[in-house]
Amino acid sequence: MSPRNAPRLAAVYGVDIGKNIFHVVGLDSGGEPIQRARFRRDTLLQFFERAAPAVVGMESCAGSQWIARRLHALGHKVRLIPAQFVKPYVKSNKSDIIDAEAIAEAATRPTMRFAAIKSEEQANLQALHRVRDQMIGTRTRLINQMRAFCLEYGIALRQGAGLFKLDLPLVLDDLSNDLSPAMRKLLVDLFADLRQLEQRINDVTREIAAIADREDVARRLMTIPGIGALGATALLAAVGTGCQFQKARDLAAWLGLVPREYSTGGKQKLLGISKRGNRYVRKLLVHGARSCFRHLNRTRDRLGSWLDGLQSRMHPNKAVVALAAKMARIVWVVLTKPGALYERRDPAFA
Repeated sequence: MSPRNAPRLAAVYGVDIGKNIFHVVGLDSGGEPIQRARFRRDTLLQFFERAAPAVVGMESCAGSQWIARRLHALGHKVRLIPAQFVKPYVKSNKSDIIDAEAIAEAATRPTMRFAAIKSEEQANLQALHRVRDQMIGTRTRLINQMRAFCLEYGIALRQGAGLFKLDLPLVLDDLSNDLSPAMRKLLVDLFADLRQLEQRINDVTREIAAIADREDVARRLMTIPGIGALGATALLAAVGTGCQFQKARDLAAWLGLVPREYSTGGKQKLLGISKRGNRYVRKLLVHGARSCFRHLNRTRDRLGSWLDGLQSRMHPNKAVVALAAKMARIVWVVLTKPGALYERRDPAFA
């Protein structure tokens, strides 16, 4: 066979992920589609086992991390792309094949932003955090529901989960109030559910704390003011080594802690923070920054003078978010530099 008639090999594949059906489009080195195929889940990996190593693009969505790890083990270079960055490459009408072709084209762009591939350890740790966060939300809904039931019988309980757990047993034991026997029994059952849920939350929290104690990187992250076991492990699960970010500001921007920009005509206009990226990690950083803002010993910590100057010229809420952004930058340094940790002590007091 002459070189002109030799079959062209795909240099880039775009994979449109489904639950059971996957659509694949292959592009040659010039970006021209040369292959379109449809696979079931059990035959997709068999196809890529036989295919020559190539760039494989996929949308970063449910199920993509597992496939990315498997394809990476087969020798392919996997690129996970956020769905909003693929949409501009979808031409005309939408179909699964058109989506796969758009993914393949987006994967070839030199300025495209890609999501990092998570290891199994990161996936397990992230699952723990998400389950814990879901249970905390369930606990809040359960308390609000019981509080509303009591209000229907003229019983107003004090605000706060801790005070609620102290007051409700007293209400249930007080037979002189207007609670009906049926409602009293229902509240007893709901309160038992609440205690069981809190026990489960405590178990998951202890498991996360144990992981933080074992991991050297997590221990170094916990030297940063405002970051504890929850924040350190959540950052490890979401960010990993941090090498996907070129500089510290990129991590803060990825977490949505930098201003949105809407500039035109040479006039720069900065708005509030973008709130992009991982909402859960951003919440932990902001809460940690708020605690640090209130309780940090500013006379002996290197952040003290910076916080004083910040507080003198802006609202405390803005100062808290600015501190969270600085914490994110410090996190990047700790993640990317082996052995690095935060030196709390100001050199003047050394």
